[in-house]
Amino acid sequence: MSARTTPMLADRAAVAGRVLLAALGSYTVAALASALLALVLPGPRAEAVSAGTLASFAIMAAAAIWVFAARTLTRAVLFLGLTALLLTGALWLAGAFVPGGAA
Repeated sequence: MSARTTPMLADRAAVAGRVLLAALGSYTVAALASALLALVLPGPRAEAVSAGTLASFAIMAAAAIWVFAARTLTRAVLFLGLTALLLTGALWLAGAFVPGGAA
């Protein structure tokens, strides 16, 4: 345990960074995963969209928890960034960014 008792500015900034990353990063990953699931799940489109949306709540919660469980903020940023990049690539491969391709 540290000898200091009051949190320093760096500690507060690290917590604020994690809060922002948990809010914005986990939302981004959940939205990308929801869109990908809506495109790739079999069955009627409405059921695929509903299943993707339901799964996004669990994905967002898991990502936010992982941000606070990560050893460093840098590791959390890299993990969520890489996850978002992979999901974006999968969406591109699924034809989500082609006009009329995902319809």
